Amino acid sequence: MSHTIVSQCTARINRSEQAVPGSNPTFMEKAAKGSADVVFLDLEDAVAPDEKEQARKNVIEALHELDWSGKTVSVRINGLDTQYMYRDVVDVMEQVGDKLDLIMIPKVGTASDVYMVDTLVSQIEIAKGYTKRIGFEMIIETALGMQNVHRIAGASVRNESLHFGVADYAASTQARTINIGGPNPDYSVLTHADENGKSEVHWGDMWHYAVARIVVAARANGLRAIDGPFGDIKNAAGFSAQARLSAVLGCEGKWAIHPSQVGIANDIFSPSEEEIMRAKRVLSAMEEAKRAGQGAVALDGRLIDLASIRQAEVLVRKAETVSENG
Repeated sequence: MSHTIVSQCTARINRSEQAVPGSNPTFMEKAAKGSADVVFLDLEDAVAPDEKEQARKNVIEALHELDWSGKTVSVRINGLDTQYMYRDVVDVMEQVGDKLDLIMIPKVGTASDVYMVDTLVSQIEIAKGYTKRIGFEMIIETALGMQNVHRIAGASVRNESLHFGVADYAASTQARTINIGGPNPDYSVLTHADENGKSEVHWGDMWHYAVARIVVAARANGLRAIDGPFGDIKNAAGFSAQARLSAVLGCEGKWAIHPSQVGIANDIFSPSEEEIMRAKRVLSAMEEAKRAGQGAVALDGRLIDLASIRQAEVLVRKAETVSENG
């Protein structure tokens, strides 16, 4: 291991993160009773400009009146380049800051963007005498943000997670797609023709690089990596496939922009019984190898070593966290 020890952010279960428009009190009430691990009340993209002020009032009322126990609650503020952002932070923090867990910062482009929000939040916490520190979620959804993702990840001790904002990222990079996440038939390769002259089309994942880079930046700074939205809300199989791919890359959760996606995300980002049993067998086998003075041992025909222990420990800890949080 490196001599540099990476501090881990506040531990939270973050398998599903449900987006709820602040302009819709009914949806917020339903989300409070739902099964998402994290709910973010949205003041940004899901709210029309002429509804911004009322949405802010709705969110403050929802945090005051609804029972959010058992959930992590976040508020997505408007972008730093808008006239709405400062009032989002001031009003929400001053009136219900003690009932909030996280602030989601959209379209983060540089580390100084995080510093700006951090300064404002810190002053309000001191002025109000809050003892709980608000954490930050940051959406990487522009080419500038992706370029600076590593510095953004380490910009504040409040930072807890990096999220991939796939739609705005596609617009920022001028990608040839109008979907919100998911595959693209043009992102594919054609195999060499076989003896009959037939070739196969193999689709790829056009978002692989972006998600993988966010995962590295997040983990290198002790943060959670969360995959963003999947727009085809009627395509449960497509959502599942994208979530599984993200989980394999190292994400520990995914957005749910429709309630039907929450349960799928919770299932996919929870370790299966088979995975848990194998991880425990790895730990048991390595314990026996240690007693025998061995640094590696075979299990089910596969070599396992100290790196295997670390992988197994991560999975077992995650399973325990999921179990503890129901």
